[in-house]
Amino acid sequence: MSEARAGADGAAGWDGARLARHALFGFIITFIAARTLVWLIMARRIPNMYFFLHGTHVHHLNYGIVLLAGVGAFLLFGLPRGRALGIAALAYGVAMGLTFDEFGMWLHLGGSYWQRASVDAVVVVAALLALVGFAATMRRFESRHLLASVCVVIALVIFGVVLHSAAVRIGRIEGPRLEALEEASSP
Repeated sequence: MSEARAGADGAAGWDGARLARHALFGFIITFIAARTLVWLIMARRIPNMYFFLHGTHVHHLNYGIVLLAGVGAFLLFGLPRGRALGIAALAYGVAMGLTFDEFGMWLHLGGSYWQRASVDAVVVVAALLALVGFAATMRRFESRHLLASVCVVIALVIFGVVLHSAAVRIGRIEGPRLEALEEASSP
């Protein structure tokens, strides 16, 4: 961010990396909240809070699309700065979380909420936001960080393999149960 803009904003530090971290935070919190609420509603642990319009369930990906349009309009026409820009980044993350939580439904209209494609899309979007959000620290990368970086990459690969195999096993066990829960909770 240029010095002039930071000074005009009255709040230095609202660069792309910080905005991406705000969006990442909103994205992850929204994904966790959406999955938790849907599970609680389907399990009948909390009242059905779904919005129905003439008998049609309006999925939360629609709320995300409307919010994305609103945030885009605000950024384009409002040209926010400072704290308002940070709030817009957070709202953008929330909108992306609502939308990508049901990504599998984009691909398979009318399909199950518990599609693997939705979780995969959330992981990809979160990784991209994290990369942008933390890329600034990579600019200060020095040769002495090489060994630590190699160890972290190896650990992440091992963690990914273990997590994937665990997800496959859990999917075989919990997948049919979650789909049955979804069918049982349909109006």
